[in-house]
Amino acid sequence: MTPNSVLVTGASGMIGTALIERLHDDGYDVTGVDIEPNRWSETVEDRTVRADLLDDAVGEALPEDVDVLVHLAANARVHRLVNNPRRARDNFEMTFNVLEYVRQAGVSQVVFGSSREVYGNKGKIVYSEEDTYVDECESPYTASKVGGEAMLKAYEQCYDMHASILRFSNVYGRFDVSDRVLPLFIAQAHDGQDLTVYGDDKVLDFTYLDDCVDGIVRVIEKFHKAKGTTFNIASGEGTSLIELAEEIARRVDTDVDIHVEPNRTGEVGRYVADISKANKVLNYDPAYSFNEGLDAAVDWYMTNPRFFDEIR
Repeated sequence: MTPNSVLVTGASGMIGTALIERLHDDGYDVTGVDIEPNRWSETVEDRTVRADLLDDAVGEALPEDVDVLVHLAANARVHRLVNNPRRARDNFEMTFNVLEYVRQAGVSQVVFGSSREVYGNKGKIVYSEEDTYVDECESPYTASKVGGEAMLKAYEQCYDMHASILRFSNVYGRFDVSDRVLPLFIAQAHDGQDLTVYGDDKVLDFTYLDDCVDGIVRVIEKFHKAKGTTFNIASGEGTSLIELAEEIARRVDTDVDIHVEPNRTGEVGRYVADISKANKVLNYDPAYSFNEGLDAAVDWYMTNPRFFDEIR
């Protein structure tokens, strides 16, 4: 039976905003929770509870009758958490508080937003869901995701709940004004600034936002098949960062130089997702190629240039 009531943490973030809009359009009773107001969507803001997931009593502010909880809230940006590992501790604590809410409220289904960072740097390119080991933990951010997955499994074993873990990879598109590589390159190219690539051989799997959201919705709709299972939700295509920089410069129509520096501490250098399990179990099939997604993303940023000051 398809669940009706969904609670999404990180409702004001890029993925959370797009997910809640999609679920609302699909007829779900959807609620968000975030400490920050939503700047992108009145629809999402009207359905969001303002609460701090670091508050041990946060569950008291959340709905009591929820079928599915999607936990997206986290401090992201690998390099930032290398510089300030306390933000990784916050990720642990938010996940713990969310799972305590799940346990006490009797939520039976949980979807956890994890990351391809859990695969580390093993010298491979294509990774399946089984290719993750604690020994390959590259950064505090990675540790917070590995630890979150482990805590989720522990709650699944000990309490009356089921879970599915989704490992995202470089999600991009609208609603992102962070200094992640893609919006940063677009902002810099728009200003005629040179672009810096960290890692001359870095190849990553870039996932367009709507494909990521579609993967989450498919897990919700097919939870009877997805429970207890981990999925890579990504594009299944690899793109070098040098190619990304070149393609963005071409689309922005600017003449800038591309500089290459060594890979930064804690960052995964080569990753392409094996999405065959998600395809088989969920019928997940990304709709956007790299070029199509990049066209849509660049168009969104170029029609919203007021955000470039924040990105830089």
